Amino acid sequence: MSDSSSSKPDELPSVEVDHQLGETDVLSGVRHSLRTPLNQIIGYCEMLQEDLSDLGQEHLLPDLQKIHTAGGQLLALINEGLAPWKLETGRVDLDSMRLEMRTPLNLIIGYAELSQEMMDDSGNLRITADLQKITAAAHNLLTMFNSQTFPAQINTTSRHNLPGGSADATLGRSTSFLRKVDAEGSGNGRILLIDDNEMNRNMLGRRLERLGHKVIEAENGLEGLSMLQTDDFDLILLDVLMPVMNGFETLKQIKTDMRLRHLPVIMISAMDEVDAAVNCIEAGAEDYLPKPFNPVLLKARISASLEKKRLRDSEQAHTAELQVEREKSDRLLHCILPKAIAERLKNGETTIADTFDEATVLFADIVDFEHLSRQFPAERMVQLLNDIFSGFDWLVDMHAMERIRTVGDSYMAVAGVPSPREDHHAAAVEVAMEMLRITNRFNSRNGVDFKVRVGVCTGPVMAGIVGRKKFLYYLWGQTVNIARELEATAPAGGIQVNAGLYDLLQEKYLFKPGEKPVTVGKDRVSTFFVTGRPVKK
Repeated sequence: MSDSSSSKPDELPSVEVDHQLGETDVLSGVRHSLRTPLNQIIGYCEMLQEDLSDLGQEHLLPDLQKIHTAGGQLLALINEGLAPWKLETGRVDLDSMRLEMRTPLNLIIGYAELSQEMMDDSGNLRITADLQKITAAAHNLLTMFNSQTFPAQINTTSRHNLPGGSADATLGRSTSFLRKVDAEGSGNGRILLIDDNEMNRNMLGRRLERLGHKVIEAENGLEGLSMLQTDDFDLILLDVLMPVMNGFETLKQIKTDMRLRHLPVIMISAMDEVDAAVNCIEAGAEDYLPKPFNPVLLKARISASLEKKRLRDSEQAHTAELQVEREKSDRLLHCILPKAIAERLKNGETTIADTFDEATVLFADIVDFEHLSRQFPAERMVQLLNDIFSGFDWLVDMHAMERIRTVGDSYMAVAGVPSPREDHHAAAVEVAMEMLRITNRFNSRNGVDFKVRVGVCTGPVMAGIVGRKKFLYYLWGQTVNIARELEATAPAGGIQVNAGLYDLLQEKYLFKPGEKPVTVGKDRVSTFFVTGRPVKK
């Protein structure tokens, strides 16, 4: 076993956000720190997979594939858990991230250590060293993630550095002006005034401040563009004739920036030519005001532009909020139902009931659960059940099966439903065998002695949605009944299957006959026990 204690976790950014460091920079730092050991896990795993055939150690490939899959899931969890939309809509849910990351991290450590044990007597130091690096990186990631320096919440007040184009970035920008309007009870705005003439800036700035607006000045187009990248504004007043970068060029730069393109721009100029006004409007300007300004007209044009922006922000914020809620609903629905079934419900189907001629149903159960539950407080028992069932969920997802439900200590899954597949029987047996392996690792890690028994049956099933307010994807039929009875009569640590499954897989796995058939209703079912895989010669 490797000792990962010598691997010092990368220092994570502090939760206190420095005024010179935007929230996006903090988020990027956190992502970078978490991804570094994750990249090591995935990278060493991929190199080992490439080299195993040449080194004559192909038997390690299945476990390395599981490590690689778990690494990909961790990457997705980090990307999702620290996504900008979560910052925009509140707080990063650190507790939820820790809970979800624990299962794939423990599985990476478990499978890497199992592989190391298999290699201890081989003398192949190269493979062992790489496996130790994977284990150390996983421990490093776990330590880092549990570190007190990890930001438990990142409050956001400014979103100008978030990527443009996303619904959630739009939500953050749109609501800033709306909050200000609500607080002040008026449409006063934050205006960027870009004019190379200092007296013009002073005169117009004072006039706008008298109207209640906040004015920030820039003396040329380049300076104005720089300010737009680091601050938020509600309106731009832009002079046409300026050195360095004239107003028309500055306007084109603004309108090609996805984050700024909807920001209203009023062009100002001493020129009163119609062509100049037309060119600016065609380039995306909101309005065109000639100098000297008519105070009444100036006030009306600015008020109209700010009101249009307020209405647009309100619409964008509402749209973004709907999108965020829709994404939350979709994620919740996909947690409850298979993805294909969830999509059918969203597309308007009200009655979903299907018959499958071929599928494989799996039941797993913790032996003597009632006795075990009396040994632990309720909270501890829930933690243990969540840990072991999360591992089962991971296996089911990896083998493209569907978890149907968990009831107490009983776990039910199916292969070939709702999407038919030819290898449903093999997938279910693979999951059953891996359930026993990860239960052993679970026991070692938690200092407990849980034993699991599994029943697997292949045959026809029916499936559909039951319930109106609370949906449940339900399986029924004799195949389900037999699978449940096979699990109930299996010994601790055993996998009992029906004869039909044995007939299909007898060349791929090792079996031994059951002592006697099981009776389910009017059927007497011959049974077999899965004992392993044939030894390759």
